[in-house]
Amino acid sequence: MIGTSDLAAAAAAASVPQIELNDGNRIPQVGLGVLRIDDDDVAPVVETALAIGYRHIDGAAGYNNEGGLGRAFAESGFNTEQKRGKLWVTTKLRDSEQGYDSALEAFDRQIGLLQLDYVDMYMIHWPTPFDWRSADTWKAFVKLRDEGRVKTLGVCNFLPEHLERLHQETGEWPAVNQIELHPTWQQRDVVAFCKEHGIAVEAYSPMARGADLNAGDGVIAKIASAHNVSPAQVILRWHIENGTIIIPKSVHTERLKQNLDLFGFALTLEEHAAIDALDGPKRAGHDPRTFSYS
Repeated sequence: MIGTSDLAAAAAAASVPQIELNDGNRIPQVGLGVLRIDDDDVAPVVETALAIGYRHIDGAAGYNNEGGLGRAFAESGFNTEQKRGKLWVTTKLRDSEQGYDSALEAFDRQIGLLQLDYVDMYMIHWPTPFDWRSADTWKAFVKLRDEGRVKTLGVCNFLPEHLERLHQETGEWPAVNQIELHPTWQQRDVVAFCKEHGIAVEAYSPMARGADLNAGDGVIAKIASAHNVSPAQVILRWHIENGTIIIPKSVHTERLKQNLDLFGFALTLEEHAAIDALDGPKRAGHDPRTFSYS
């Protein structure tokens, strides 16, 4: 018998749009990010998110919690044949393990920790242009895709110059580019390049780790009050209306619910434009030209 909570989770999951990627796969537009959640703590957070209706989990080797993700998938049954196809799981390669052989070895370890037969998306975490190995890494990714162990190939933090170099050396554009993106750091040149080449844009730090909640001298709060929603929901709704994939992070049940509850209201054109106008010159995170998340 299906319980009320199961029906509510199914309804929440069904409310989230699916973004069609350039490889034909479809990714839920809202997911859960798990950066900076300890391995021992991440399983209950993910289990709660799955029970609420999340069907997209975004992890990485560099987060050091893939074992906890695997325990959550096993405990919730989302690694079984019956439920696996209903969940999108992303993970990322450590920068220190880029390269052909090293990437294949790393993936074997990662998929074991995740307790899965395949992952939906495997990503290069940073372009590391000062130690460029993305082309060799991509060849390993293609092998994994050909074997059915990975469905979609993506990158993170790639600027147009990195995307062009990858395409020149491999003949492929990634399906997704996950970048720092929020109202005060909109990266319009990167977004435009991605759209021109059929690459879906995915935002991490979609609220600048909370800093953008207070951006614009009360603009966000005023819009939130008009719609009887939270400031976080306003920013996430702005992303949704831009067609951006988002992976907000929270460990709190009520915030997890709010971050998924974005489809009962819409911004007016004026409200959307007011958030567009918050764009600024400073990122909250790291510069892809110089950073490695080893």
